[in-house]
Amino acid sequence: MTDIRSYLRGLPVFAGELPAFGPSSAAPERPDTLFVAWLTSAVDAGVREPHAMTLATLGLDGVPSARVLILKHVDDDGWQFAAHAAAPKGQELSRHPAAALTFYWPAQARQVRVRGPVRPESGAADFLARPTGSRAEASIGRQSRPLPDRATLDRAVSQAQDRIAEEPGFVDPRWTLYTLAADQVEFWQGDKQRKHTRLRYARSAAGWTRDLLWP
Repeated sequence: MTDIRSYLRGLPVFAGELPAFGPSSAAPERPDTLFVAWLTSAVDAGVREPHAMTLATLGLDGVPSARVLILKHVDDDGWQFAAHAAAPKGQELSRHPAAALTFYWPAQARQVRVRGPVRPESGAADFLARPTGSRAEASIGRQSRPLPDRATLDRAVSQAQDRIAEEPGFVDPRWTLYTLAADQVEFWQGDKQRKHTRLRYARSAAGWTRDLLWP
């Protein structure tokens, strides 16, 4: 039987060449600017789904809850993602409007952590921009509820697709665009010798401050 502890310890990390990162001379004033630079670098390096992120919220039972979503937009106002208001994450954000995001690009040993309050707004434009199948599934509004069988899902999606075909401009009013207005953003660059570089941005009344953290 495999010794899983030894097996995990033996798996390689930080393989290949890692990008350089000199925060003292290269860090821009705003974290979203550096984030976009890292994101496009990940795209250029061939990283798959570099806009995928882990969204962590506080569950209704008080226990943290996390799942992977796709980033919709980022600028000085914040990081945006979309979700159905009736889904668990929508309910959790309604009760406790704060969250954390984590991006990880293992081929570059880079991680970005974002945390702060979250505000909702209309998701109509995002809903209409989604592929037909995505709009159909999202409009069902039963995410995370028990599903008796696959046939039930297929029927519900088929009915939703028929509705969208008949009403191309249909928008589920519960589809929501959320903006996380970051209080803190940390950029983490891994190092083969474990002397990782951590640059933290913290929002203040005067703007953003930057400091290095111990690995």
